Amino acid sequence: MIKNPILKGFNPDPSICRVDTDYYIATSTFEWFPGVQIHHSKDLVNWHLITHPLKTTSLLDMKGNPNSGGIWAPDLSYHDGKFWLIYTDVKVTDGIWKDCHNYLTTCESIDGEWSERITLNGSGFDASLFHDDDGKKYLVNMYWDQRIYHHNFYGIALQEYSEDEKKLIGKPKIIYKGTDIKYTEGPHLYHIGDYYYLFTAEGGTTYEHSETVARAKNIEGPYEVDPDYPLLTSWHDPRNPLQKCGHASLLHTHTDEWYLAHLVGRPLPVGNQPVLEQRGYCPLGRETSIQRIEWVNGWPKVVGGKQGLVNVEVPKIPEVKWEKTYKEKDDFDSESLNINFQSLRIPLTEDIASLKARKGNLRLYGKESLTSTFTQAFVARRWQSFKFDASTSVSFDPDTFQQAAGLTCYYNTENWSTIHVTWNEDKGKVIDIVSCDNFNFDMPLKNEVIPIPSYVEYVHFKVEVRVQGYEYFYSFDGIDWVKIPVTFESRKLSDDYIRGGGFFTGAFVGMNCIDITGSNKAADFDYFCYKEL
Repeated sequence: MIKNPILKGFNPDPSICRVDTDYYIATSTFEWFPGVQIHHSKDLVNWHLITHPLKTTSLLDMKGNPNSGGIWAPDLSYHDGKFWLIYTDVKVTDGIWKDCHNYLTTCESIDGEWSERITLNGSGFDASLFHDDDGKKYLVNMYWDQRIYHHNFYGIALQEYSEDEKKLIGKPKIIYKGTDIKYTEGPHLYHIGDYYYLFTAEGGTTYEHSETVARAKNIEGPYEVDPDYPLLTSWHDPRNPLQKCGHASLLHTHTDEWYLAHLVGRPLPVGNQPVLEQRGYCPLGRETSIQRIEWVNGWPKVVGGKQGLVNVEVPKIPEVKWEKTYKEKDDFDSESLNINFQSLRIPLTEDIASLKARKGNLRLYGKESLTSTFTQAFVARRWQSFKFDASTSVSFDPDTFQQAAGLTCYYNTENWSTIHVTWNEDKGKVIDIVSCDNFNFDMPLKNEVIPIPSYVEYVHFKVEVRVQGYEYFYSFDGIDWVKIPVTFESRKLSDDYIRGGGFFTGAFVGMNCIDITGSNKAADFDYFCYKEL
């Protein structure tokens, strides 16, 4: 069986693509760098992370981007012997405008060097490229309306793309206005039989989320909506383990079977609260699942019901398993960071992070604070389980309280907590904790910061995440751990909590080094361990 979600932890807005007997899914990364995650599978059951294609600032420059800006809903396709990647870089998320740029890059191999980007438009986000049977190519994207007396989601725009001229040609045309669910976005076009099928996400990407389908015999419409819309939603079934179902893309396998990759969220248990009143919080972010599709009277239907299933029938393909893409303990002996690590907004150049400066260590040079949208020295990976331990050890010699290095659980610049080595006028080198809760700051240890003995070079830090909450520990030898008597709520690192909702990433855990003096004080991290329970 396919066990959903197939991509655990923050992996939203899946675009699924087949090349012969290989399957690929591209997902959004928002402000995390490098941009776009691409997973690979041979059987739709077992997936492994293989690349982040947007690795250079010439392809993706997000310095200063807002929280939950950056890469929205990439589109991956394969045609004419190469991969085509459409991606949106969102620069402004607040106010009446949604300033964004849609780009195209191509590559002959999925993990190769991608071409320099081609600027397409900025009229709206969630752009995708459609390759028609007659050789023409079209861009579709949602069209943003900033007028305060209109709904922002104006409709789906279609415009032809000229490969020879490397630009959009003609004028965009609104081909679809969506249903009464509204918030029509995430368009994907398919030409199947006599019809063009337009798949769109609707309802917003929270618990009301859905996927609808419309069809037309002409690519420009008019499009008729499936009378039994939506195709997919879990809004009506609050007990379903997979919530927020929507934002989907269609797949035709090499065994002539049909599947749908889509976004889901798995909320924390809500205890004895009313099931229809409290939908919950999803610190793992929006994840990716797959459903089986059947065709009924010319319309796609989700096998097992609109709400989606946890266990889905596999295609008629032999199983192919992969090695894990990370070791539980990373000793930083490689010349490159593990693929599961990312940074915020910018690449980790040698003056920010180095695996060469001290053998067997990751050296981070202190940069701006965890509230900065510009230059942070922060290396982190996704929470991918409700229960896990993460740990590291750090050698750091601060000489001012403006310097700190340690272990951080992070959602965005306004919501995080960290345990770190810093400096105190009376006690010298100490351990302290800082938290940021919707930009309300706390230092729960107050004046009881923990002195670090002079003989200790590496201080070990650990976080134990246990569904509803997480706690920090420290050790001076890596064997005997001392718990800090402060419990943080996991829900506070979720889309659903941040400013009451409307953000789009997920919880991360990682290592950071701060030096706001500007002297770039270095911290050496000897290992990083991530162990799911």
